[in-house]
Order: sequence, then structure tokens, then C-alpha cells
Amino acid sequence: MKSPFGFRLWILIAALIVVASGMIYALSSAWQHVRQLETRLTSSQLESFQLAREVSRGLQSLNDSMLHYTLVRDAPQWAQFEKASDDLNHWIDDHDVSLNPHTILTTETERQIFKKINVAYDDYLSAAHAVHSNTQPALVSSGQLAQLDDFNVQAQRMRELVRGLSDAHRAAQSGFLADATASLDSLRKILMLSIVFLLALVAALGWVIYRDMIAPLRTKLVHSQDLLERQEKLATLGTLAAGIAHEIRNPLTSLKARLYTLEKHLQSVPAARKDTDIISSEISRLERIVQDVLSFARPADPKMEPLAVDTLLREIQGLMSPNLESRAVKLGIESSTDLFIRADSGHLKQVLINLIRNGADAIDGEGKITLCARATRTPLNGRETDAVILEVIDTGKGISPEAEKRLFDPFFSTKETGTGLGLPIAARIVEKHGGALQYQTQTGHGTTFGVVLPREIGDIAGSAKTSAIH
Repeated sequence: MKSPFGFRLWILIAALIVVASGMIYALSSAWQHVRQLETRLTSSQLESFQLAREVSRGLQSLNDSMLHYTLVRDAPQWAQFEKASDDLNHWIDDHDVSLNPHTILTTETERQIFKKINVAYDDYLSAAHAVHSNTQPALVSSGQLAQLDDFNVQAQRMRELVRGLSDAHRAAQSGFLADATASLDSLRKILMLSIVFLLALVAALGWVIYRDMIAPLRTKLVHSQDLLERQEKLATLGTLAAGIAHEIRNPLTSLKARLYTLEKHLQSVPAARKDTDIISSEISRLERIVQDVLSFARPADPKMEPLAVDTLLREIQGLMSPNLESRAVKLGIESSTDLFIRADSGHLKQVLINLIRNGADAIDGEGKITLCARATRTPLNGRETDAVILEVIDTGKGISPEAEKRLFDPFFSTKETGTGLGLPIAARIVEKHGGALQYQTQTGHGTTFGVVLPREIGDIAGSAKTSAIH
């Protein structure tokens, strides 16, 4: 693909690859970001948000216990304070990064503040022990505080209910986290499927555009270039051939005239008469070749008129059947009476007769040639057209792959006495009619040549049918 078209096509493909790569990279980045959010939104992370409340609640309980001990100086009350303070101390140590590297605290600010809390709590305990070791008397009696027992029971009950509410809230947060994680997972899947679907859609769109637009245009361009090169080659060859044929025709005319005079003087010499007959035959053959060359170089413009296809084929059958039957070749017709074309009858007969002769030459022994006409819709001259295909189907040996490559080349022939101009002339006549000459062949199974011409429909076809009847 060194043409500008191929270069642009590769640019388009590269752009699609870049876009697809960018989309995949964006999806990967979004995926990683979602995974990071999911990692951060864990139950331990949510628990870390409750640490300040836990410390505050523990300190409040210790303060109440210390106040109670200060009032009554009761040993059991001090033991209760020590147990609660030790529990809180262990809890703080478990969350201090200097003592537990696996703490649930995630940010550096949180960790530094918790270190300070741990230090401050040690000072808090030191102050509590200082209160315990002094010799200050109790401020009130145990009996005086007994009046607060019911109140303390209800207060404890409230604290337990609040703690239950906090646990329920934490459980709800965990449920929310699970739902959020599931939603994020669904979002990842949806994004992934969407990107895959989008990429598949882009690929399908690119393939459809290439298959239905670019590839046909490219094929048409290549065909047009080949056709243009062929036309230029044929035009040059035609000009050269016309000049040569013109120059050969004058000497042939002189030879023919001289031969006619010579035959009169040699009528009494049988051996010489035989030679003059051979010379006359070869001159006639040269004249036919020169006429073929002129027909190829300067084909006459067709005189277009409406024709009934069935009538045309039956006329050709009448002309060719006697000659073919002598060679054990049958000529049949498969046609429809309602097909009409606009063409030059003489030129079209010349094309079909040439194709029939080629088919007969390809048959060794007995065989069959079928003239077939059928309606179709096919591209002609760059647009879809209602057309009629006149087919010449033979049961011969087919065309070899080597001969196919040069089938329409002027002066190429597989026959010993052929000029190689029959098919090129036929092709040019069909092109003059606005049609196309096509073929299908299979070695050992015969060949089908088709003359594709625009179909006449409506009033013109009706008038052609009327004239054919009269």
C-alpha cells in the first residue's frame, strides 16, 4: 500500500488504535482509582472515624469513677478505676503507630495526634495515682452517695443503650460499605462492558465502511485504471494497425489485379492454375485479416434500434445451425419473448456469431451450444441498471489459465489460423452499445460468454414487439 489511499487508510487505522489505547488506559486508571477507594472504604477505616468518640467516652467514665473515689476514698472504687484505666491504656497502645505498626490509622496527622494522646494519657494516669497516694480524707460518706445508686443504675442503662445504638450504627455503616463495594464492582463491570462494546462497535463500523465503501471504491479505481490503460493501449495499437492495414490493402489490390490477368494467360496450364488458386486464396485471407484489423482499429458507430431478443437469437440459430450440425454440434435456444434491447442488429449478430464459432472450435466431437437470454439487474457504466444478458454456453474444453490472462489481447489466438481479433472486436462492439462482455469458464466443463446490454422497458419495447410481428 504505497498509494495515497493506502497511506490515508493506515493513518485511519493508526488513529483508531490510538483512540482505543487511550480508552483502555483511561479505563485502567479509573479502575485503579475505584480499587483505591474501595480499599480505603473498609470497616477498619470507618472504625478509625470512631476513635475520638471511644477515647472521649472512656475518659468520661474514668473521670466519673475518679470523682466518686475522691468523694468516698473507697478501695473497691479505686480498683474499678484501675481496671478501667488499664483497659483504656491497652486500647490506646493498640492504636499507637509507635507500638503497633498495623494500626488502622491511615493518615500521618491522625498518627501524630494519637502519639500525643498516648503521652498525655500516661500523664493522666500519673496524676490519678498522685490523687490516690495523698492522705486527703473522704469528702462524703458512702451512705450519702447511696442515694445516687438508682440514678447510677439508670445512667449505666442509658450508657449501654447508647453503646448499643453506636454498635447498630457501626453495623449499618458496614452494610452500607458492602452495598457501596457491590455498586462499585457493578460500575467496574458496566464500564468494562461499555468500553468493550464501544470498541467492538468502532471495529465493526470500520469494517463495514471498508467493506461497503472503501473496498468497492478501491476495486472500481483499480478497474478504471486498468480499463484506461487498456483503452490507451488499444487506441495506440488501433492507430498503428489502421496505418499498416491501409498500406497493405493497396499492394493487395494490385496483386489481385495482376493475378486476374495472369489467370487468363495460364488457363491452359493445369499446374499453374493450381498455384494461382492457392495465391488467390491467400490474398483473400489477407484481405479478411486487413478488414478485421480495420474493424478493430476503427469500429463503425452502431445504428441503435429496438430489438426483440428472442427474434434476434432465432435468426442467428437459423444462420449457424446448418454449419454446426455438420460438425455434430447442436445449437439450442433458451429465451423469453418479453425481453427487448436497443442495439445494432448487424453488429450484435457479428458478436454472437463470433462467440458461437469460438465455442464450436472448443468442442472436440459432439457437443452443444446454447443461446440463452435472461433479465437481471447489474452495474453498467457505474450505476445499477435493468439489463439483458445474452449468453453463449458451450460444452467444450474451457479456457486454460494461461490463455485467460491474454484472452482480450489483440492478435493473441490459440488457433493456428486465427488472427486474435475476434474477441477484441466483439468487446469493442459491445462497449459501443453501452454494455459489457463477460465470461465464466472451467477447464473440461465448457465456457459461458455473456453480452450484457441495457434492457428496453415500456413504450419502446412495445414498438419493437410490434415491428417484429409485422
